[in-house]
Amino acid sequence: MTEREDVVFASGQGSARAHCAAWLYRPAGGHSGRTPLIVLAHGLGAVRTMRLDAYAERFVAAGYAALVFDYRHFGDSEGAPRQLLSIGRQREDWHAAIAYARTLDGIDPDKICIFGTSFGGGHVLAVAADDARLAAVISQCPFTEGPASALTLGPRATLGVTLAAIRDLAAAARGREPVLVPLAGAPGETALMNAPDVVAGYLGLVPETETIVNGVAARVGLAIPLARPGRAVKKISAPVLFCVCDTDTVAPPGPTLKYAATAPKGTVRRYPFGHFDIYVGDAFERAIADQIEFLHREVSV
Repeated sequence: MTEREDVVFASGQGSARAHCAAWLYRPAGGHSGRTPLIVLAHGLGAVRTMRLDAYAERFVAAGYAALVFDYRHFGDSEGAPRQLLSIGRQREDWHAAIAYARTLDGIDPDKICIFGTSFGGGHVLAVAADDARLAAVISQCPFTEGPASALTLGPRATLGVTLAAIRDLAAAARGREPVLVPLAGAPGETALMNAPDVVAGYLGLVPETETIVNGVAARVGLAIPLARPGRAVKKISAPVLFCVCDTDTVAPPGPTLKYAATAPKGTVRRYPFGHFDIYVGDAFERAIADQIEFLHREVSV
């Protein structure tokens, strides 16, 4: 049994400053001493209700606390305009979440770990390279190489995303609402992800009782192909677990394996599954078991 409460923390500066909504989980039973904590956040346009609670509950059952947050502009967090996906702002949110976690009563500030998946799996690599105090990093089916992910779209969809991004930037310059591009689309459709398993896999993570906006401000379509968070791996001093899906159609495994080999303290676990398979069923069970084993080895409870 776990204890969960709703909390908020501030992130950003000036007009971009807003509160991120989060769930704080603590192990039940009143543990003595200070507890290690894992900060978790999701991938491309995804929110915490899309199965991150399942990970948090397993980590807490293993003796850790957990802080699960939504990025600014998404989910239950503040931030206008809505559905604005900024790589820089999301990484600021990670640093703000970590700083907040270190202030919590009963939490060991020197045993903060971070878990990111998909696009968030790339964020945690960049964030960990800038924070040597972190105790451990879990990067699941991570986005590590923008050009490789961009190539999965095909030329027609790439052109569509580029044109939408230009329209979105023009709208922003005029103070208008963002022009959205779909997150998940069928093969050949204009979307940020359009592999055959994307629509069922991505939207299948949404609880039946909820709806999400299947779209983000299209301007990020110009930033994704240029992003290479895997380059930060060689600068990470903390132990890193890379959970790699061998048949990943969204974040190709080849670049991730190449980058993982440069980690000073890297561990790789590979799974014969696709990008969205790892969140559910047998793939989830295998991955979460490896993640807990890694945490117990690197960050004692």
